[in-house]
Amino acid sequence: MMEYATLGGGCFWCLDAAYRDVAGVQEVVSGYAGGHTVNPTYEQVCGKKTGHAEVVRIGFDPAVVSYADLLRMFFTLHDPTTKDRQGADVGPQYRSIILAETPEQMETARAVMAEVTAAGIWGAPLVTELVPASTFYAAEPEHQNYFALNPWSGYCRAVIAPKVSKFRKSFASRLSRVGA
Repeated sequence: MMEYATLGGGCFWCLDAAYRDVAGVQEVVSGYAGGHTVNPTYEQVCGKKTGHAEVVRIGFDPAVVSYADLLRMFFTLHDPTTKDRQGADVGPQYRSIILAETPEQMETARAVMAEVTAAGIWGAPLVTELVPASTFYAAEPEHQNYFALNPWSGYCRAVIAPKVSKFRKSFASRLSRVGA
């Protein structure tokens, strides 16, 4: 049975590219959540008035990869200590956010956040929002699987490729494809 995790950690293209390679992940959809505008567009979300964050909704098999492990990966893919910012991407749409789909996910997220804090991995307090899941809106088709479809774009080469390379090295044993 597939479960879902909805996570935002900066530009959704980065999370999308990394999670597609994880064993047990069956689908990744880039989109928007956590705001108040119904059926927002990319331009509206970038306008910073919708309340939405750029997120990915990950469909996964919990018998292969746990929600907790997806969260542990999440905390290596972005800086969860910077409010409304990831690198050069600035605005509330780039905030660090976990949208828990169930009470169990909420509790697991609290535990993983405490684990990350106790490990001192980031050297600063987490600013990751932890909220109940709200309506998820899939982003436009051009934002789906962006890295694979646009590997030579400047953003992909300068920002996404290094993150994905580091992720693949760190989690090589958890990837679904050899050499991914």
